[in-house]
Amino acid sequence: QVQLVESGGGLVQAGGSLRLSCAASGRLFSINAMGWYRQAPGKQRELVATITSGGSTNYADSVKGRFTISSENAKNKVHLQMNSLKPEDTAVYYCNVQGWSTLNLFDSWGQGTQVTVSS
Repeated sequence: QVQLVESGGGLVQAGGSLRLSCAASGRLFSINAMGWYRQAPGKQRELVATITSGGSTNYADSVKGRFTISSENAKNKVHLQMNSLKPEDTAVYYCNVQGWSTLNLFDSWGQGTQVTVSS
């Protein structure tokens, strides 16, 4: 079983920055990809950014140029640096990790961390 612990959410004014972090632990064998998703009230969960074990990244159009995803493969961690935040970035942000445990393929989600951007 793989567990994810997120940190770094909070309240920030528009134009400000926040850094989210997520650490994976448990019966990890290898990680294929890590990412961040978000869900605003009344909306579906959407992709924010992903990064593969090889370092390839993918971003939602709405965050390109403002957010940067990075990983520390040796520590099984993924980070999301969020700059120039906008009120529409307000949401619960979820970490997602996909890979192989010592038992099987896994697709794990964190508990979510609230990001609130005030205007």
